[in-house]
Amino acid sequence: MKRVIGIGNALTDMLVNLRTDNVLTRYQLAKGSMSLVDTRLQTEISKSVAGLPYSLSLGGSAGNTIRAMARLGASVGFIGKVGTDKTGDFFVQALENLRIEPVVFRGKERSGKCVSLVSADGERTMVTYLGAALELGAAELRPEIFDGYDCLYVEGYLVQNHELIRTAARMAKERGLQVAIDLASFNVVAENVGFLRELVRDWVDIVFANEEEAKAFTGEEEPINALQAISELTSLAVVKIGTRGALIKRGEEVVHVGIMAAAKRVDTTGAGDFYAAGFLYGLCEGLTLRQCGTIGAITAGKVIEVVGTTFGEEAWEEIGRYVTKVKTEKYLF
Repeated sequence: MKRVIGIGNALTDMLVNLRTDNVLTRYQLAKGSMSLVDTRLQTEISKSVAGLPYSLSLGGSAGNTIRAMARLGASVGFIGKVGTDKTGDFFVQALENLRIEPVVFRGKERSGKCVSLVSADGERTMVTYLGAALELGAAELRPEIFDGYDCLYVEGYLVQNHELIRTAARMAKERGLQVAIDLASFNVVAENVGFLRELVRDWVDIVFANEEEAKAFTGEEEPINALQAISELTSLAVVKIGTRGALIKRGEEVVHVGIMAAAKRVDTTGAGDFYAAGFLYGLCEGLTLRQCGTIGAITAGKVIEVVGTTFGEEAWEEIGRYVTKVKTEKYLF
């Protein structure tokens, strides 16, 4: 594996730093929640916080993973759909700035956006409009999209469109790619468990899941038993078990990798996405499972130290130093 292309909901994250929580009260938003809303309500909320400090960045689960892989130095691409608006232009330009090959379609709806209202205590309340991201359909995919890549990374949140995921996985496999999927969320898994089990059995080579997702997928209470059950359907299984690290199984090899102790746990949003990024980057570099798991733990450990999923050059340079040590086996968990 050398080159990875991701497919997911193309979202732009807008982080707004609140002075007070009045806007949450006004719109009856539970602090720390994530609400799916229409464009009218999202626009109204955005206007109500106009003038406050904000930042824009690439978002979405697969978008986070592919962006982090690009920062690690991997050769990557991204498949998604945005609107014909400035937000869509920003999304495509941001991909290109990171040297991510964009396979981005344009839809009729406005571009998907996640407005994150960040309270003074660091808590994030998210108001998400999926918009054009939901318009991406199986009919738009072409087999040649996957040429030159070795792995397709699928965002589990795309499961609302079974035909899209199945078609993408089938085309990728027919082009000789491996297929990896992150199961995204335990409630998403529970609602689509039959489809997901069939998908993994027929098309998927690598599965990422946290403890609750693995339980929903397999019905097994114990992570080690869930790991075994997943491994019977696919080649490589990764079950993340929170502060206890992750369990990894490929063939007869089973590895337990610990976590990187974060200096401070500010926001766990994106931790799973960044773990997958570090792990897949390790696979692209031909590293061992323990090395892959360690890099995953490093990237996940760094992203939870900040609000959102974007951090500065200094943090990426620090990650780079850790990764160099991992490659020489001087730093392993």
